[in-house]
Amino acid sequence: MQRKALLVVYLALFVDMLGFGVILPLLPFRIEQLGGTGAWVGAVLTAYALAQFVMAPVLGAMSDRYGRRPLLLASLAGSAVSLALVGFADSLVMLLAARVVAGLCGGAIAVGQAYAVDLSDPEHRTRALGMVGASIGMGFVIGPAIGAALAGLGFTGVSLAAAGIALINLLAGMVLLPRRPGPNDAVPPRRTPGAHTALAHAIRLPTLRPVVAAVFVSMCAFAAMEATYALLGARRYGLGPAGLGLVFTGVGVVMAVVQGGVAGRAADRFGNRRVAVAGAALLGAGLAVLPFTPPWLGYPALALVAAGQGLLGTTAAALIADAGGRALGGMLGVGQAAAAAARALGPIAAGVAFDLRPGLPYYLGAALCGLAAVLLLRSGRAHARATTIETGQPA
Repeated sequence: MQRKALLVVYLALFVDMLGFGVILPLLPFRIEQLGGTGAWVGAVLTAYALAQFVMAPVLGAMSDRYGRRPLLLASLAGSAVSLALVGFADSLVMLLAARVVAGLCGGAIAVGQAYAVDLSDPEHRTRALGMVGASIGMGFVIGPAIGAALAGLGFTGVSLAAAGIALINLLAGMVLLPRRPGPNDAVPPRRTPGAHTALAHAIRLPTLRPVVAAVFVSMCAFAAMEATYALLGARRYGLGPAGLGLVFTGVGVVMAVVQGGVAGRAADRFGNRRVAVAGAALLGAGLAVLPFTPPWLGYPALALVAAGQGLLGTTAAALIADAGGRALGGMLGVGQAAAAAARALGPIAAGVAFDLRPGLPYYLGAALCGLAAVLLLRSGRAHARATTIETGQPA
């Protein structure tokens, strides 16, 4: 029953991301049709990340208070509404507002992570979080392919098809999502920490603060690559839209495989923190060599980037979950907020850096990954000191 319940959570998150992925390839063209420029494309994409930054800790903390199932269902309902609004948007302002609604419901990731932790044994926590990441990643990989296949329906038709997928996902979740309470659901509402408490806890704890900071800086590095690789690939390798689509599909598949199959096994053997540090090192190494590699080495470098991000993202979430306690959802929401802030700021900074020198976003990203590794090691030393104080024995 536990395994079946986890599969339902994974499926719900996969379909949720699938719905967004379906409209992703057509969204920039719709913005142009409505009279928008490249700045509007950036604004619409950034609006989602900023709204997610604000709301992820709130939804996570609310799931601690009221239960995972109702909050995940509410997020899925919000996704269906936002996709329908995108389809009917006939102005740039309406389109921007629809993406804000989608971002406000983007806390489904943090709630889903907490749900998976609740349904997992402690020794299988990292594997469960890895499968959450893999489910989300595959939704982004498959969704754009479906969107491209449905392009003949027009933007409104594709958006409404995506909204229909999201609605079916909501109805399936209402029937299939387990009602069994997790450990945090049994805590009376008045005793469950809120979002502001989770944020303060994350900032105050010396074992947790460096992990959240590492999530932010490493995601800045990865988002910078996502934002500028199309330009770099076109200049260095002559890649067009089709070639770039295949590249990013490959990156998504590698990440999903690492998150769903490799990260958990590696964490079982070496521990979450060591695997997270290794992930930061792989991500940094891949970014450092991308700007000057010949074409035949560019793809292995991208595989390093994808594998590093997959390892780091999964094990960092597990480290945050380990410190969650009763505020598990809120803590995971803080981690998602840090990633969302990076996705909002990273591409902007990367674009400016790319204009100065094409390789600069990648060199800076590699440096940020080095900083992430240092932060993770620092959190390990803080954890060892805390364990020594609590038990009187060295960690």
